[in-house]
Amino acid sequence: MVAPNLIAFGADPDAVPEDIVFPPGDLYSDEPPLESDFHRDQINLLIQILRQFWQHRQDVYISGNLTVYYNAQRLKNRDFRGPDFFVVLGTDPKPRRSWMIWEEGGKYPNLIVELLSSSTASNDRGPKKILYQDTFRTPDYFWFDPESLEFQGFHLVDGLYQALEPNEQGRLWSQQLQLFLGVHSRQLRFFTAAGELISTPEEAAAAAELLADEEHQRNEKLAAKLRELGIDPDAVTE
Repeated sequence: MVAPNLIAFGADPDAVPEDIVFPPGDLYSDEPPLESDFHRDQINLLIQILRQFWQHRQDVYISGNLTVYYNAQRLKNRDFRGPDFFVVLGTDPKPRRSWMIWEEGGKYPNLIVELLSSSTASNDRGPKKILYQDTFRTPDYFWFDPESLEFQGFHLVDGLYQALEPNEQGRLWSQQLQLFLGVHSRQLRFFTAAGELISTPEEAAAAAELLADEEHQRNEKLAAKLRELGIDPDAVTE
């Protein structure tokens, strides 16, 4: 009997030997060190923002610089890739050592972002783009250069990537995330469909603290006014 999970990620049933042995289900990621602080910080930023924004969702996996093992038969040839940032919808958000297609019901990333550098740009624009289009069938593919700010995106249409047209603010729409991606303060950020910048956890905490401080100041002014009128503010609140 042919292993059903192998068929799920596109193997030819007639070409699969019946005694095929799958690699262990706990392969570690095999990604090289990041190019620069810009790249590391940008990856962490995208992960933190989207995890915070979707913290109540239990059907999405968000990760970056993590190996996607997609060909169980070619592991010895190092036939795998590690997108800088990727999102998989309709799956368990549990932490993983790597993403193994044969362990994930044949699911490939719904969105991938690659960060360009002098050593990877030609590969990200060429071979990786073709791989994500033809093998991964990833619907949304973006690349961004943290230093030059080059930014481009594509959506899969009839099996081929079509370049996305930016809106008036230069942002690109992700059909998979139902969010915009765009450059803000020299970083790639997410925006809502209404164009609102999605905050980082730190920005959200600072905003909440500012609102609390403004509320406290309003209450203090109101209490002072009541005292001028000879009214005990504590008695009013009671």
